[in-house]
Amino acid sequence: MHNPWFGRHEPEQRAAVRLLCLPYAGGSAAAYRDWHALAPGRIQICPLELPGRGGRFGEPPIVRMRPLVDALAGALAPYLDGPFAVFGHSMGGLLAFELTRALRRRGLPLPAHLFVSATAAPGTPRTRPPIHLATDAEVAAELRRLGGTPREVLEDDELMALTLPTIRADFSVLETYEYRPEPPLPVPLTVFGGTDDPLVPLRDLDGWREHSAADARLRVLSGGHFYVHAAAAEVVALVAATLAAPATAAGQGDPQPPTVSGRLRP
Repeated sequence: MHNPWFGRHEPEQRAAVRLLCLPYAGGSAAAYRDWHALAPGRIQICPLELPGRGGRFGEPPIVRMRPLVDALAGALAPYLDGPFAVFGHSMGGLLAFELTRALRRRGLPLPAHLFVSATAAPGTPRTRPPIHLATDAEVAAELRRLGGTPREVLEDDELMALTLPTIRADFSVLETYEYRPEPPLPVPLTVFGGTDDPLVPLRDLDGWREHSAADARLRVLSGGHFYVHAAAAEVVALVAATLAAPATAAGQGDPQPPTVSGRLRP
């Protein structure tokens, strides 16, 4: 039976590494549609489809972090029988982190590597006002500021009416999230950030170091909050190089990609 969390790309048995990809707020599995062609054959891109979007549009979206990661952990458990890694952008980065912690609490296999992109470290104080209970006009204005929503969607009242419940649900997940301390994860961590990200400045990434008991690396790419689209080929290449080189995950023999990089400050 098809697992709806995997959208149209059910995991393949022959994949050397499965890369589970989690979307940003308001996004869907389609956010990673270009990655299949960019990734080397040994890595299977597995975009995850959350309720309320894409092929799961008719399902009610989940509005709190803990129920969402618990549902994810349960759905993914049968697919963790081989090497895998987790990537998440923005809201997806926080989901990736909390998913990995949920897997540990359940005694399930952990990812070979955790990649978080454009995501402030857990526990970073929020500086923007909450919008999940704001007016439609205020939500739309915030989406315009963030720059990740196509203009044709923002300018189409019918499309906005259809997508706003999911967008509000995702912002509710973020804005009601409360970080609860746990021991650092025994998983290597790579943190991506954008040079001109107005939502997650680079200073908000330093705190990620305390959440990995293994090596933690920072990769800085040119662009704003949604550099993950414009720099998709570069991001996928960095992920693939990291997953191909155990020494890199341990902080040795680091390849020299065309980005600013280094260890996160302790």
